[in-house]
Amino acid sequence: MPHHSDSRVLPYTADQMYALVADIESYPQFLPWNSAARIRSRGPGPEAGSEIIEADLVISFKVFRERFGSRVTLWPERKQIDTEYLDGPFRYLRSGWTFSDLPDHRVQVDFFVDFEFRNAILGKVIGVVFGEAMSRIVRAFEERARALYG
Repeated sequence: MPHHSDSRVLPYTADQMYALVADIESYPQFLPWNSAARIRSRGPGPEAGSEIIEADLVISFKVFRERFGSRVTLWPERKQIDTEYLDGPFRYLRSGWTFSDLPDHRVQVDFFVDFEFRNAILGKVIGVVFGEAMSRIVRAFEERARALYG
């Protein structure tokens, strides 16, 4: 059951980082191992001002290529993004982002992911490189922010 959490202070605003992470369709342009992204549906969320996106991501890693579906709840007022698993190779998957403005146009970004694969072989392959994989993903978001917002 891999679990990872990270907290970073970056030289951007909460709005900028929220917009970057909420732009799911752009993930294949910059996220490692993400070869495709497709939005299934968009609609209003559970509270006024929130939005739910159901999306498919294709992850390609070594000889494995897996599609999984997730439900992403966007909370623009809270600057929060919550993701839950719909279907694919996992037993479960949960992740979340929160973005908090700090003085001097900086943002605190908090991220967590918790998941387990159905396929024990895939789970073992990922388990060996999980820490490095999470670091690369977090760095990819930071590099994307630098490319978009300088």
